[in-house]
Amino acid sequence: MADVTFIILTKNEELNIKECLDSIEGFAKRAVIVDSGSTDQTIEIAKRYSFVDIYEHFFENYARQFNWGIDNTNITTKWTFRLDADERLTPLLCNELEQIMSEHDEDDVNGVTMEAWLVFMGRIMKHGGAQKRKLMMFKTGYGRVEDRKMDEHTILSSGTSISCKEKFIHHDFKNMTFWINKLNWYATREMQDYFDYMNGKNAHINAKDTEISKVRNKKFGVYYKFPLFFRSWLVFIYVYIFQLGFLDGKEGFI
Repeated sequence: MADVTFIILTKNEELNIKECLDSIEGFAKRAVIVDSGSTDQTIEIAKRYSFVDIYEHFFENYARQFNWGIDNTNITTKWTFRLDADERLTPLLCNELEQIMSEHDEDDVNGVTMEAWLVFMGRIMKHGGAQKRKLMMFKTGYGRVEDRKMDEHTILSSGTSISCKEKFIHHDFKNMTFWINKLNWYATREMQDYFDYMNGKNAHINAKDTEISKVRNKKFGVYYKFPLFFRSWLVFIYVYIFQLGFLDGKEGFI
């Protein structure tokens, strides 16, 4: 069992939470669920697992909810892991993480980044550009999530990060209606972040991470300078044609 606590944010995740917890049972020393008012069976399912502790907290945004979990759930393990309810680890990834934790127990490697296998409509998406790599595991006390409405990343206060070779699985079992509503919610938060940036609030986009900095400079410095509506079609053409998204069939098109 690895010396790591998982923080999982939930609200009405009964379709996902069992697969998520099953994937880390026997690997995680502890998992913390921070729930924001589930009205389905999420909490009842989570209570079946002896390594899971459940907290409730009002949701403002993802960053503040996760950081509340860091500060208020008495994490004593060497490592902390940021995992969403629609994500799960594989046995190969767990083995690699155990090796990384052992090798870097006392050095300045304070974070581990991972990339996903995205499963959409039952199909693993293999084209259209690499999945976003994100920092998911960090030494306790060295990582927090940026306080942003959208595109929030885990940032290390010091030290460096390394990357896993194995990928985790991102598979949401909810239906297409939920998925479209979720994208609309993301779009609203993205718009709020953009207007904050235009008004000089939270305008610093370097985020102490060169990869995050590159992406945000492209988004705010290039993408948003193209005409409204036209820019989204440019991204579609680039991803679907030039990055071979069409090879993923109808799921790639959708």
